[in-house]
Amino acid sequence: MVHLVKRLGSALALAFVLVAGSAVATSAAPGDTHVYVNDNTAGVNTVAGFDRLPDGTLTPLPGSPFVAGGAGAGHIIGSQGALQATADGRYLLVADAGSNQISVLRVLPNGALLQAEGSPVWSGGIEPISIAVHGRLVYVANEGNGATGSNYTGFVLNPGGHLAAIGGSTFPLPATANPGDILFNSTGSNLVGIEVGTTDPSTFRIDSFGVGADGRLTPAPGSPFPAQAAGPFGSEFSPADPSHLYVSNAHGGAGNGSVSAFSVAANGTLSSIGASPYADNQTAPCWVEISHDGKWLFTVNTGSTTISSYAIAADGSLQLFGSTAFSSGAGIRPFDARLDPAGSTLYVVDAALDAVTAFAVSGGTLNELASSPYHLPAGSTPFGIVAV
Repeated sequence: MVHLVKRLGSALALAFVLVAGSAVATSAAPGDTHVYVNDNTAGVNTVAGFDRLPDGTLTPLPGSPFVAGGAGAGHIIGSQGALQATADGRYLLVADAGSNQISVLRVLPNGALLQAEGSPVWSGGIEPISIAVHGRLVYVANEGNGATGSNYTGFVLNPGGHLAAIGGSTFPLPATANPGDILFNSTGSNLVGIEVGTTDPSTFRIDSFGVGADGRLTPAPGSPFPAQAAGPFGSEFSPADPSHLYVSNAHGGAGNGSVSAFSVAANGTLSSIGASPYADNQTAPCWVEISHDGKWLFTVNTGSTTISSYAIAADGSLQLFGSTAFSSGAGIRPFDARLDPAGSTLYVVDAALDAVTAFAVSGGTLNELASSPYHLPAGSTPFGIVAV
C-alpha cells in the first residue's frame, strides 16, 4: 500500500450561514440518485458522474466526466473524503490535489455538474486530501509537501456556492502528520482530523476540536490523542450517536488490522469504548463507512482486498460479523467507500482498476453486483466518492 502518503465581515453573518437548514431546496430531481468520483486527473481535474438505477447499477451521466476547475495530482493518493456533497445535495466540493485548490460544483437537476462562480479557491495549504462539511462550514485537510503546508483550514460556503476562507481558522500540523481524513460529527459541534503519521509511533495521532459559533476550532483538552494502533487512517462518526467515533488502523501488518471505537465528550476529549481496538483479521483497513441507522460499520481492507462488517452495539462497541472479498481479485486497491442515500448499496473506488465496485447491502451482509465494477474515465487516479 502506498504510504499516505479573508476574513468574514461579522461573526453574526458567519453564524447565519453555518445553519444546516439555511440552504434552499436541492437541485436534484425528486427520487434521482447519482454517484460521483473525484478522478484526480493530471492537469485539469474531472469528476465522473453516474446515474444510479433502482437495483444499484451505474450508468455514466451524459457529459461525464465534468471539469472540476483545479488540477488533479495524476497519481494515486490515499485519503478519505476527497469529494464531499453538501447535505442539501446542491453542491459537490472537490479536492484538487495537484493545484492546492478546492472546487465547488453545482449539481443540476439532471445530475450534470457545473462550476460555481468563483471556483476553485486556494485550499489554504499544500495538497488538499480531505474535506469536511457541516451546513455551510467547510474544513480542509492539507497534506503538505513533507516540509510545510500541512494544516486544517476553514471556509464558509455561501448559498451561491462561493467558498470564503475564515480568518484565523488555520491549524498547522507537523510535517510528520500525513493527514488521512477530516470530519464533523452530525451536530457540527466537534471536528476530528486523523494523522496517519510515519513509522514513528509518536506520530500516530487523532486531533479533536470543539467548533465555535464563529467556525473556528478549539483543541480538546489532551489533543492530539495517541492512536490505539499503527497508522490511524479513515474515520466516521456514528450517524445515530454523534458522540461515537470510529477510526481504522491501517499499518498493523498482514492480518493485523483493527478499528478503534471512541467516546467523544462535548469538549472533544476522546476515551476508549470497551475492548477497543477491535481486530478484523485483515490487512490495511483504511476506509470506514457506517450504515445510516448506525447499526453496521464497514471498513475497506486495501491490503487484503476485502470489506469487513462489524455490528455496532448500543454502547458503541463492535463485534466482527465477517469479511467479503472483491470478485475482481487481489491488488485492485479498494479505496474510499460510500453508501447510497437509501443505504442499500455500498460503492467502493478501485484505485488500481480505475473503477467503482458496488455491493448490495443487507444488514452486515454484502453481495457484489454482477455488473460491477463500473469503469472510470481514462486518466483517472481516483480518490473520493459520494452518492447523493
